[in-house]
Amino acid sequence: METTLIILKPDAVQRGLMGRIISRFEDKGLQVVGCKMMQISPQLAATHYEAHKGKGFYDGLVRFMTSSPVLVLALRGNGAIAIARGMMGATFGSKANPGTIRGDFGVSNSFNLIHGSDSPEAAERELKLFFATGEVLNWPRASEAWVYDMSGGKPE
Repeated sequence: METTLIILKPDAVQRGLMGRIISRFEDKGLQVVGCKMMQISPQLAATHYEAHKGKGFYDGLVRFMTSSPVLVLALRGNGAIAIARGMMGATFGSKANPGTIRGDFGVSNSFNLIHGSDSPEAAERELKLFFATGEVLNWPRASEAWVYDMSGGKPE
């Protein structure tokens, strides 16, 4: 099982899309194991996006991410990172396929609604930035056997 970081960005929060987006992840079978609404500080945004420092879009991205509250999620599931990224769609809403979060809710090439970790290493680093020890929970989900075929002893 993987755990990934998802951030519903200021545009998703301001547009009232939080519940609809969370429902998509839960409908798919991913488990919410951490969730909090927060205002990202300029320092946290700079740390989170440090790989983009010096790029033309960096300053605007930091301003955007600190402009309004965000909803930060920790989602867990078998292959959660790839599943969540597939559900998010292409980076630019204007190029994202229908059926994806960005394809269904976005048209902007700047405001793209959602962030998701792109690798297990990124997820580990990002989860530690946004969640303190004990804020990402391990809890048994009664429906787990109905989400995954466990007949082989591990989730398929």
